[in-house]
Amino acid sequence: MARYTGPQYKKSRRLNFSTLENGKDLARRPYAPGMHGTNRRKKLSEYGVQLQEKQKVRILYGLNEKQFHRTFDKASNMSGITGENLLFLLESRLDNLVYRMGLANTRRGARQLVNHGHITVNGRKVDIPSYTCKPGDVIAVKENSLNHPAILASLEATNTTKAFVEFDKKKMSGTYLRRPDRSELNPEINEALIVEYYNR
Repeated sequence: MARYTGPQYKKSRRLNFSTLENGKDLARRPYAPGMHGTNRRKKLSEYGVQLQEKQKVRILYGLNEKQFHRTFDKASNMSGITGENLLFLLESRLDNLVYRMGLANTRRGARQLVNHGHITVNGRKVDIPSYTCKPGDVIAVKENSLNHPAILASLEATNTTKAFVEFDKKKMSGTYLRRPDRSELNPEINEALIVEYYNR
C-alpha cells in the first residue's frame, strides 16, 4: 500500500484526533468529513476501536501498514511492555527526531528534509527517514544546508523541545539524550488497544 499524501486534516477529522499534534486540524471542523459528518459518528465495535487506535498512531508517525506491522513485531520481541516499546521505536525514527528538535513543523516536512539529504547523524549523511537512532546520537543539519529557508522558518517558530532531546540553534545540532518516558508522549494514545488489535 502506498503512503497517504492527501489532506492531513481530513484524516484527523475522520479519527477525531489531531494527527498534527497542534489541534489546528480539528479547530474549525471538529466533526467527520462528508455530508453526514455533522450529524453523528457511528458507534464502533470493540474491533473498530482497536483498529482506529492503530490507524491514529500509524498516521501520526507517517508509516504505511507494512512498516507499522514490522515495527510492532520488533517491539513485541523486546523486553518490557510491548505498547511502550512500540512508541519508543516510533520516537527513535530519524524523521521523528528531526521533527522533535524543531527542524520541521510536521513529521511529513521532517521526512522530506531527511529524504533530500539535509540531515546528518554522528557526522554522516543519512537519507533514510526510518533510520533508528540510539540515545547519544548527534543529529545535525548538513553544512551546505545551514541556510535552508524551511529549516530556519521552523526553528524560528519553535520555542521548546521535548526533554529527551536537546538542540543548539546556533550550531544547528542536537542530541537524542535518552529513551522518552511514556508521560512525555501523546496522552490521547492508548497503545494497549494496538497490542490487542495485533494479538486478536
